[in-house]
Amino acid sequence: MTEPARVALYYAPLPDDPLTGLAARWLGRDPVSGTPVPQPELPGIAELTAEPRRYGFHATLKPPMRLAAGRGWAALRDAVTVMASSIAPFELPRLSVQDLHGFLALRETQPCAPLQALADACVRELDMFRAPPSDAELARRRRSRLSAEQDAMLVRWGYPYVFDTWFFHMTLTRRLSAAEKSVVMPTAEAWFAPALAVSRRITDICLCTQAEPDAAFLIAERVPLRG
Repeated sequence: MTEPARVALYYAPLPDDPLTGLAARWLGRDPVSGTPVPQPELPGIAELTAEPRRYGFHATLKPPMRLAAGRGWAALRDAVTVMASSIAPFELPRLSVQDLHGFLALRETQPCAPLQALADACVRELDMFRAPPSDAELARRRRSRLSAEQDAMLVRWGYPYVFDTWFFHMTLTRRLSAAEKSVVMPTAEAWFAPALAVSRRITDICLCTQAEPDAAFLIAERVPLRG
């Protein structure tokens, strides 16, 4: 394939998971084809979901990165396959709609050590494929008023939320006002309720690509966990 502008490793529910269809409709985009999908009849939902729509419905394992010089897509795919071969599938705790610093997101309802270990492995074992962040990228991240620990992670790993500062979340909206939250949160809870009642396992890692800066991320390939 053509070398992408950026790549990322995500968790995304399987194609036949009811959460996949509901999330595609909520965000307004199919995560594989990029095709627009009609959204629920909620005033302003297109604008409320504009940012998460660009990245697609996912939980970040290895944050979006430009590939390092001499490190191409094929080599990354091979490395992910090798890593995934040593990691066993595992049960994902039940998810719920939660307020995350003003954003709405699906998050686990209890801690999950295998989930943390998977994210840690993706960051650590694939770091040789990551090009260092530019000064502009560092400055943009630092506008979020990072803690000292988060800033250290940004400098070392190119992203402030990894290892001890990482947290599982599948973003549903931009940051909401209190008035917006009072309307959107119960709507989201009702919308996702059928899927959140279903148990699910994490059985693969999604390799996602961005064709060019500002383009939407698409799921390019699923790499199965075979440990």
